[in-house]
Amino acid sequence: MADLFFLEKKYADEMIAHAHREVPNECCGIMAGVNNKVVKFYQTINTERNPARYIIDSQQMFAIYKEIRENGWEISGIYHSHVQTAAYPSPADTKSAVLSGPVYFIVSLQNPEQPVIKGFRILEGNITEIELRLIDS
Repeated sequence: MADLFFLEKKYADEMIAHAHREVPNECCGIMAGVNNKVVKFYQTINTERNPARYIIDSQQMFAIYKEIRENGWEISGIYHSHVQTAAYPSPADTKSAVLSGPVYFIVSLQNPEQPVIKGFRILEGNITEIELRLIDS
């Protein structure tokens, strides 16, 4: 059975809007949840301010992890954008994917009028695309 993730459309819309706001640089963020259901969406700062890579601000990351831990949530998703390339993990994305639980979402703005979101599990360098289904909230 394929790995499946149900994502509320409002979160997909927020990822796309965030990606558009950050052009020409990549955007990034985290989704907290329970049993792969997102309960909180965090838009974060890309300290790299770069069109080809991202690093989430460490102070934000610390505060987000603390809130997630205090609420008994888990990191269910990590997202970032690709400004000029397809929604597929780059070698740098694959190398930086150190958590085995969350889905790694990529928003591609290769065609800005038709953004694409795809989700992946990345474990020890192995990339598996997941089936992403958008649902109404």
